[in-house]
Amino acid sequence: MNITITGSLGNIGRRLTERLTAKGHKITVVSHSSERAHAIGQLGARPAIGSLDDRQHLLKAFEQADAVFTMIPPNPLAKDVREYIRYVGEGYAWAIEHTGVRHVVNLSSIGAESPDGAGPTGANHQVEKRLEQLEGVNLLHLRPGMFYTNFYGSISMIKHQNIIGNNFDAEVSALLSHPHDIADIAAAALDSLRFTGTTVRYVVSDEKNGREMAAILGAAIGSPNLSWVSFSDETMLQALVQNGFPEQMASVYIIEIGAAMRNGTLFEDFRRSGQLMLGKTNFSSFSKEFAAVYQHSH
Repeated sequence: MNITITGSLGNIGRRLTERLTAKGHKITVVSHSSERAHAIGQLGARPAIGSLDDRQHLLKAFEQADAVFTMIPPNPLAKDVREYIRYVGEGYAWAIEHTGVRHVVNLSSIGAESPDGAGPTGANHQVEKRLEQLEGVNLLHLRPGMFYTNFYGSISMIKHQNIIGNNFDAEVSALLSHPHDIADIAAAALDSLRFTGTTVRYVVSDEKNGREMAAILGAAIGSPNLSWVSFSDETMLQALVQNGFPEQMASVYIIEIGAAMRNGTLFEDFRRSGQLMLGKTNFSSFSKEFAAVYQHSH
């Protein structure tokens, strides 16, 4: 089959591309970076270099595709993070409509059941609903939790202060997802195309609170006294901005999400749904990957 993957070769896209090319599918990978063209080609896929907000580019990338994988990576240059998500989502819907694609696996987010959801989740809700308006399109929404790979951003804090933390306290539970688990579930769906109508599937690999996460990561890196620290929203935002995060992106993707975890609203629909955790990689397994990256970091 011809399958188009958006989101370039990130933590999900690379593994997804590898899985599908290994199955013999003809893969087109959409990336904004011309520097990725060679790497995409080395994986046996065709690069489609251009911007996600360029609808003519999407039209060409989706032509003759039997299925597409849609995701909207964070854009640090976006003036309005939520509006950017909505605009790219509308572009995806337009391109799907104009090319006749019939199967779509859409990477959304946990919390996207609510139009007023915290952080990017409300905008992801609007993207889900726009895609659902397409006639004759079979649609699978994947809603992951917090990515394991986000913890790599804490390595400097751990090395210099022997703490890890966020804007929620140590007893708050987080639903966590390994990007590889997301890629594997997306690959299985795109390989078989057995999904019909509109389906929502939560991709959760594990659930841990801050105290447990600190203990597991600390044990993996040989720092058993690693402790979880709860920062105020203001302190957390200031630290993120000082470390190079655009203020709006830090506020939307991190501060608002942490606040929704504190008040218990972010994971309500997952708990109501009764869905099982589909991810296979528990947090303890990930901690070994984390330790390897930690040891080689400066």
